[in-house]
Amino acid sequence: MVQAYNFLAAWQLFPEKCDFQFGIAPKSGNYKMETDNKQHQLIVTTNWVAQDNGAFYSEYRFTPDGEWHPFDNQDLADSVMGQFKNASCLEIQFQKAEQTVLTVLKEIMPNGYLKITQTGLQPDGASFTNVEMYHKQMSVLPYASSVGSVAIKPTEEGVIKHKALLAMEQQTDMQLDQIRQQIELLAKQAQELRKRKELSLMIYDARLSFQPVIGQTYYMYEKKDGNHLLSLVSPKEWGGSGPFKQFISAVKLLADHTWVEVEI
Repeated sequence: MVQAYNFLAAWQLFPEKCDFQFGIAPKSGNYKMETDNKQHQLIVTTNWVAQDNGAFYSEYRFTPDGEWHPFDNQDLADSVMGQFKNASCLEIQFQKAEQTVLTVLKEIMPNGYLKITQTGLQPDGASFTNVEMYHKQMSVLPYASSVGSVAIKPTEEGVIKHKALLAMEQQTDMQLDQIRQQIELLAKQAQELRKRKELSLMIYDARLSFQPVIGQTYYMYEKKDGNHLLSLVSPKEWGGSGPFKQFISAVKLLADHTWVEVEI
């Protein structure tokens, strides 16, 4: 199962990057492959929504040993064979009445996307090719899926699971958004505190000829020798920067003895 490592993930469909010649084209979908180590099998789970909002769900298993094995969905196929061509390419074939009715090629692309190409036969015997593209799913959902690993019919179970998963995803997305907003607020507060600290260090390193009062506004100047000085006199009262090289900013002392820049 070592070669399966690259495929064992949750993947989300790119509907706009897909090309369907046959079957139900989805407007959203997910795909997941996981292992059953006891049975030495791979499990493929599919879950998606069609353009008419119909919900679809399916699951099938196969053994990737290059041998034919009985398939549990006899409506689709009698037997299935899976094999890894390399670490980035997995091929699955479905056979009915000793005729290959569907071949599914799963490829990990250089950009990290998952490409699934299905070639098979329609009921009238005509051939078709469907191409799906997925990106690795980063959400916290415990499932993933692929729209076209096999032809799947909607079921009541699929509708129930889809609604439950949709509701769960909406709730987790809302909670994640709240956490994101809290993180952004904390980051903003940390940035403001860092700025106050830097300003405070500059002021406490400046020349002070008086005892600052909490809540009082003072004025920071740069002297001609490059040092700083805190003054009670504003630039307007000086008529500019006064006898100093330049005016830096107006500042106010807070209760925690940090300084904050204020507008004048």
